[in-house]
Amino acid sequence: MTTTKASPACQAYRASILHFTADPAFDDKAHAWHEDGLLIIDNGRVHAAGDYSRLRDAVPDGVKVQDYRGKLIVPGFIDTHIHYPQTDMIASPAPGLLPWLETYTFPTERKFADGEHAREVASFFLDELLRCGTTTAMVYCTVHPSSVNAFFGESDKRNLRMVAGKIMMDRNCPEFLSDTAEGGARDSEELINKWHKHGRQLYALTPRFAPTSTEAQLQLAGELARAYPDTFLQTHVAENTDEVAWVKSLFPKSRSYLDVYDHYGMMRPRAMYAHCIWLDDHDRARMRETQSAASICPTSNLFLGSGLFDFARADAAQVPLSLATDVGGGTSFSMLQTMNEVYKVARMGGTYLPALRMFYMATLGGARSMQLEGTIGNFAPGVEADFVVLDPKATPLLARRTARTESLEELLFAFALLGDDRAIAATYSAGKQVHSRDTRQDALEAIEA
Repeated sequence: MTTTKASPACQAYRASILHFTADPAFDDKAHAWHEDGLLIIDNGRVHAAGDYSRLRDAVPDGVKVQDYRGKLIVPGFIDTHIHYPQTDMIASPAPGLLPWLETYTFPTERKFADGEHAREVASFFLDELLRCGTTTAMVYCTVHPSSVNAFFGESDKRNLRMVAGKIMMDRNCPEFLSDTAEGGARDSEELINKWHKHGRQLYALTPRFAPTSTEAQLQLAGELARAYPDTFLQTHVAENTDEVAWVKSLFPKSRSYLDVYDHYGMMRPRAMYAHCIWLDDHDRARMRETQSAASICPTSNLFLGSGLFDFARADAAQVPLSLATDVGGGTSFSMLQTMNEVYKVARMGGTYLPALRMFYMATLGGARSMQLEGTIGNFAPGVEADFVVLDPKATPLLARRTARTESLEELLFAFALLGDDRAIAATYSAGKQVHSRDTRQDALEAIEA
């Protein structure tokens, strides 16, 4: 197979290259691995990825190949559930989900009525994602439209592929964070028209979770989901047993927590349900039927004592799965550290997660769950060029362990169990470098001097 020459304006990167074409749990040929590989980017998109020996002639004369040999290039990480307003309250103590919301979350989110405060937090938040190698995220803003405008403004400035939305919440919350059914729907529709498909920005309808929305608000959210089928929808479900009991008391006619959303037409492709711990097999079958996706949030679930995700039952039902940090209930922005914890969660539930599958869930698995395969998530020709350069020598321990690895699986497992933000040598979005560990370190040392 021959590859056409890229344009003279292309960029080329030589390193070990890994990406996925399928879920390794269900396909023995799910990944492409090029130990001495070449990634060619043209006009912000992937032109080709493969063995250096095969592709080097596709690089035009005069184009300098960036030499990352000794490092690993993978698609940018995709975090399918995270709250940017909770950046400043990460690592806040509480005995459970509901008191944590009341004590820390709601007072922190109140500040986002101030657009300048929202902009400053959004800027830090996005820089932190990029420092950790995350190039796409499904992001919760607050109830304030100003929080959404601030977030998308900062993301658009960086030309990132981000999905976000205004929280819809009209009961069981402080008055200072409450909207109305009609007002929340009107604000959401205005934000859709302003930001959805504006550059690389995409909008997500965001009812916080069933207990904080009246039936009227859920009805309107479902109507918006049908009126704008290419938007996303994100919410929480079955995270915590106290929460499940609360939903049962509020919606006694519904068969289950998930059935509340189903009743209002909120299960469909591009719908992302965070947690999904306390579901039953009927719920999981509905997720498969509607192509609604589960976002697994291990650090948050462990931190709040919510429970363990059941991989065996989810896989048996073929539920679309992805991985998420869930900051600020989650305790790290790093998808590598999140892999570390999801591996342990799976083991405690009797499932073994190979590193290949963890990397799949953090890349193509996220894209597939979001119905964005072909746009982001791997290195197929024409896909947007979001990628991360991983350094196996980032720390003394990681360097010592990776020097002794004898397979790709061992190498990836070392990254997943021992890696963190320090392992991210560089992050690229649409072919442009948006984070460099070395440049950042030089800047910090200059400030300290």
